[in-house]
Amino acid sequence: MRRRDFLPALLAPAAFAQTSAPVQLKGRLKQGVTSGVFRGRQMTFEEQCKAAADLGITGYDLQGPDKWPTMKKYGLAPTMYPPGPGGQLVDALAKAENHAKLEPLLHAAIDEAKANGCPNIITFSGNRRGMDDKVGADNTVAFLNKVKSHAEDKGVNLCIEYLNSKVNHKDYMFDHIVWGVDVCSRVNSPNVGILYDIYHAQIMDGDLVRNIRTNIKWIKHFHTGGNPGRNDIDETQEINYRFVAQAIADTGYRGYISHEYSPVQGHDPIEVLKKAIQICDV
Repeated sequence: MRRRDFLPALLAPAAFAQTSAPVQLKGRLKQGVTSGVFRGRQMTFEEQCKAAADLGITGYDLQGPDKWPTMKKYGLAPTMYPPGPGGQLVDALAKAENHAKLEPLLHAAIDEAKANGCPNIITFSGNRRGMDDKVGADNTVAFLNKVKSHAEDKGVNLCIEYLNSKVNHKDYMFDHIVWGVDVCSRVNSPNVGILYDIYHAQIMDGDLVRNIRTNIKWIKHFHTGGNPGRNDIDETQEINYRFVAQAIADTGYRGYISHEYSPVQGHDPIEVLKKAIQICDV
């Protein structure tokens, strides 16, 4: 899946920066990272956590429970439970035949997430494979209705990821915002929502700020990435992340925005991350 399809490490090893105290951010938006932002610099996972925390990051997405103690050592919350209990990207909630297998896995993940301060669990629609979008939406609603009360009781969000089917994930069902909003509005739970990946949303629907403002009720988490290329989120690409971040903050959103880009080859990952954090620190 895409979060593992990052550029290989091409830069020479470098000592990661140590600072005397974490950077103090404005804090209107809580920021997290994914492992891809460190590509190109050979760092242990503990070094990644230390560097992220020093820069003011407070969350780390998509790492399993085995990594949570290291993250917590540096004050980082496990902000998104990794794929598995909510299905796999190509084969998940839209297929009714998956539900019996996934339901106990998701219940167990909800309990584990609650016990460890992880606010979100990632889920997917899966691919169409000839299925009508309405049928897939109906199946997804039926499954989420079975597990939503447990998520509500534990205060854990189930986040269906919105991906593009044009460039990266051919045939993925939840590839337009209206599909996810339809599902979430029918489930109608405060703990079932959308993982709004800004890169994918730009490719499929554009109109980012209007769609975010209109649908913020259903958005539980954000991912960043430059377009085209899913690289640095600066002025070298088409999305004005400073404006998008300001618009998100102005809605009163209280979740995380986590960086899921891969630095351009030859760019120092720590410097790129510093800039990404500053852009989103509105």
